[in-house]
Amino acid sequence: MSTYKIDTAHSEITFKVKHLMITNVTGSFTKFDATMEAEQADFSDAKISFEADVNSISTNNEQRDGHLKSDDFFAAEKFPKLSFVSTSFTKISDEEYTLTGNLTLRGVTKSIVLGVEYGGTATDPYGQVKSGFEIGGKINRKDFGLTWGAVTEAGGVVVSDEVKLHLAVQMIKQA
Repeated sequence: MSTYKIDTAHSEITFKVKHLMITNVTGSFTKFDATMEAEQADFSDAKISFEADVNSISTNNEQRDGHLKSDDFFAAEKFPKLSFVSTSFTKISDEEYTLTGNLTLRGVTKSIVLGVEYGGTATDPYGQVKSGFEIGGKINRKDFGLTWGAVTEAGGVVVSDEVKLHLAVQMIKQA
């Protein structure tokens, strides 16, 4: 069994939400941790767990970040972490996988499916073996109790229900 830990310096955990249904606002979590365990060299039996510190949310706007941490959205004081635990990691091709697992957000756990692109494995200048993955998918924020909504004077939606997830991840094989 090989164990891999996330390389936080070379990984990004981001999301996009439509604002006024015309542009995307991008956010990220800056504090997170992930572990992957696999016996197979092609990761086909991988078990993955991930968690992020909700208080590390950043959208490059302090006021908006404060709103996202409030009870309207993440309720960070009551639910300081979001987590994901895989239930399957299915190989489709040499570069493509489907990752299924349970996402827990604001105390609500739901199964989600994410697409994974395997970018390859390389050894860095320090002798660490790293594997790269691009992970993407969509969730409906209201499924997880992030139900805040507002409408414009013209009746337009301020924040979309759909949230696009994008993770660029380097995993370090542990000695």
